[in-house]
Amino acid sequence: MAADRGGGGAAQQGAAAALMAEEAVQQAEAEGLTLLRSDRSSRSGYRGVLFDSSNKSSPYLARVRSGGRQVRLGSYATAEEAALHVARTAEARTAVAAAAAAPPKPPPLTAEEAVQQAEAEGLALLRSESSNSGYKGVSFDRSNKSSPYQARVWSGGKELHLGCFATAEEAALSIARTPEAAAAAPPAPPPLTAEEAVRQAQAEGLTLLRSESGSTGYKGVSFYGSCKSKPYHAKGRRGGKTVHLGVFATAEEAALCYARTPEAQAAAAAPPEPPPPPPLSAEEALRQAEAEGLTLLRYESSSSGYKGVSFKGLRNLAKPYQAEVQRGGKKVHLGCFTTAEEAALVFARASEAQAAALQPPAASSRKRKVESEDQPPDEPADVVVILEGRFVESTTFE
Repeated sequence: MAADRGGGGAAQQGAAAALMAEEAVQQAEAEGLTLLRSDRSSRSGYRGVLFDSSNKSSPYLARVRSGGRQVRLGSYATAEEAALHVARTAEARTAVAAAAAAPPKPPPLTAEEAVQQAEAEGLALLRSESSNSGYKGVSFDRSNKSSPYQARVWSGGKELHLGCFATAEEAALSIARTPEAAAAAPPAPPPLTAEEAVRQAQAEGLTLLRSESGSTGYKGVSFYGSCKSKPYHAKGRRGGKTVHLGVFATAEEAALCYARTPEAQAAAAAPPEPPPPPPLSAEEALRQAEAEGLTLLRYESSSSGYKGVSFKGLRNLAKPYQAEVQRGGKKVHLGCFTTAEEAALVFARASEAQAAALQPPAASSRKRKVESEDQPPDEPADVVVILEGRFVESTTFE
């Protein structure tokens, strides 16, 4: 067995000074060793290093598998020192060489990319209400900051660890690719047309919630053109997090999926909000601003010509003008409007815009002729010189 026994004995470890984390890392670099990181749930973050809370002075236990057995290397004060002793073994050097020869891992998938990839492969991401991740076989472990979602599957009476992932959807995708998940997944129903989805919603007594600000016209539904067969994504907010509900061929079927969630049903049962007022034309917005004594602030560098108003025509064709204001160091969305003038009117009603409108223009160097009301025209005129808002001199011209 080629394991390093130099740091294993308690007496020998006590004789040698314990290495701090930085010192262990520097020593590994000096010896040309790699401290193997762990992609599993581990409080130490290193492969072959366990955390033992019962050992207060040296809580990190280093061990390695050799000849089919677990060989204990010793206990250490820091995880890095324990990882250093693991890295010195022949088994760890072999693992490092194998990792270097292996092809590089692909970059992690975002939630949307994982959902699209599952759709492209014809796979179903199995949902689970009892899981803290929302997906069957996927658990959330906050101790692993970069890849907190663990994927596990039962095979042959044993639980197999498939890996740790950045998103719950990518972890669920790894499970969906296993034979066990394929056997457990129900056959996917055929997609619904827009008319069928509307009829199904009526049959279930559900309301497809409309949204004026969305690109699809429905609340909880987004459009992703990169997924040709099913470009409509249904999403919901649950526990302060975005939950992906699925991808669909039509916006109506995605809206139906969203309508089935408790959040959507609660929103549909709430008292209806009063209908929004009809949009104002440019002339009506200008007259309304004059009636309220407001100033529509012009801004030459803006795409709309007004301060606080931007043009978003490609995103919202019906209401292409968006009004925003800076408040508390953050950008606050005031709404989308049909005309730039109506958006500028809403911006002008904000306290920040009214404060800006009251500010005087920047002072400039100028000479101003001041004539007294009682001074005859033929009398010499006093000229007051004001520079940057300060009195400088007064003289008389004949």
